[in-house]
Amino acid sequence: METDKFKKFEVIPAIDLFEGRCVRLTKGSYSTVKEYSSDPAEVAKTFAGAGYKRLHVVDLEGAKSSRPVNLRVLERICSIEGLEIQFGGGIKSYESARLAFEAGATDIICGSIAVESSEVFGAIVSGFGPEWIIAGVDVRDEKVSVKGWTEQTDKTIYDVIESITAMNVLRFICTDISKDGLLEGPATTLYRRLRYEFPDITLIASGGVSSEKDIYDIAETGADGIIVGKAFYENRIDTKDLMRWLQKE
Repeated sequence: METDKFKKFEVIPAIDLFEGRCVRLTKGSYSTVKEYSSDPAEVAKTFAGAGYKRLHVVDLEGAKSSRPVNLRVLERICSIEGLEIQFGGGIKSYESARLAFEAGATDIICGSIAVESSEVFGAIVSGFGPEWIIAGVDVRDEKVSVKGWTEQTDKTIYDVIESITAMNVLRFICTDISKDGLLEGPATTLYRRLRYEFPDITLIASGGVSSEKDIYDIAETGADGIIVGKAFYENRIDTKDLMRWLQKE
């Protein structure tokens, strides 16, 4: 792979919030909650200390409700110097988006609302600007899921991305739910096809990463970055070793 291309590739550590704790799920199931820390802000400081500049923070309780729930935790994370925070989970109205930005989020991730209500999503985009919005598209078998992955729609990921780009939102996080939390490798075929179909979007992959090789394979698909969660927490990938590898490349 071309070295210059890899240097532009971004690895984004994930922090999932549930009842104020740092947890992870398996395949998006809330019955599989596993706690890794009671202090997500300390986890964020660890990633910052290893050299990571951007974190992916998701409010799992917010994802199932109509608004973010863990805003105080988000504020603590956002107060850490040198970090950019992309935040999702419960961003389902203009007001909830405003609260997330006021808590310090650099960018907000709109998932369910981007799929289910073009009117509300459009108000968020026009109110804050498309450059601060990331669309989160979660899929099983290329069909989009919403409401914290608890409901499956009949919309394909391709149709959803096409409709969202029409609103000038060009940054996407795509999570293959069938891969998430399993540490069995990412959905490289899906990301390669998405890159082919939508060459002009910023495509961030998510789900299934278990090793540095998986990260390299994702970069080879043409994706712009990868979100890594459980592989860090289960010590499959060392945060500092990976950063040294990325900088060396």
